[in-house]
Amino acid sequence: MSHPLLRLASSLAVLAASAPLAQAADLDSINLLTQREFRQLSEDVAAITSFKPLMGAEPGGITGFDVGVTLSATELAHRGVWRKAAGGSSVPEVVPVLGLRAHKGLPLNLDVGVFYNTLPDSNVRATGGELRWAALPGNAVLPAVAFRLSASSLSGVDQMKLRTTGADVSISKGFLFVTPYAGVGQVHVRSSARGAPALRSESFTQTKLFAGANVGLGIGNLAFEADKTGDTSSFGVKLSLGF
Repeated sequence: MSHPLLRLASSLAVLAASAPLAQAADLDSINLLTQREFRQLSEDVAAITSFKPLMGAEPGGITGFDVGVTLSATELAHRGVWRKAAGGSSVPEVVPVLGLRAHKGLPLNLDVGVFYNTLPDSNVRATGGELRWAALPGNAVLPAVAFRLSASSLSGVDQMKLRTTGADVSISKGFLFVTPYAGVGQVHVRSSARGAPALRSESFTQTKLFAGANVGLGIGNLAFEADKTGDTSSFGVKLSLGF
């Protein structure tokens, strides 16, 4: 069996060419789930909708900004549960997520960022953002180290309310025009079902691991990132303008 990241990377290439064919299906039958299945669905949805860095730890600076588009492929850890929550509709093993991103540098090595993500041909959408502080801004010798607080909120799914809050630490070091980075953190999830009184609210925490690289393209940037939140893996790219 090939490595999960290689499978996700190949799936991402396929999705980029045929995104309209990869349907995640509407989550409109959540009331059919058991409590355990609702928890598993919450884990997958949280991993998809929670904040993904897609950039290194170095601060942008007060004049810095970065605005771009993202495409990611997420391998569902509980595909059968997602299919049941979608009323039996066909659900691919790997679902695409399209997004818009914006980041702005602030004084004191602070940065803020916002995002909007959507799963094509489904009712799953998410908005969120980050506040990041570079405790070590990095230089020609030392790496940058940053602490991040993030949050996201699910929208579009009438039968489900889900929010995440996250905290992580990341490190990055530039080499010429390439900046590799990696980080670890925790994502806290709160979810509840609407119109399904038999399902209790869920509250739990998932470990988050991520690593990637940013490639400078003059006034543009190309970022690649692998993310594992709980048992759910994602691989994403971001093409942006900024400096």
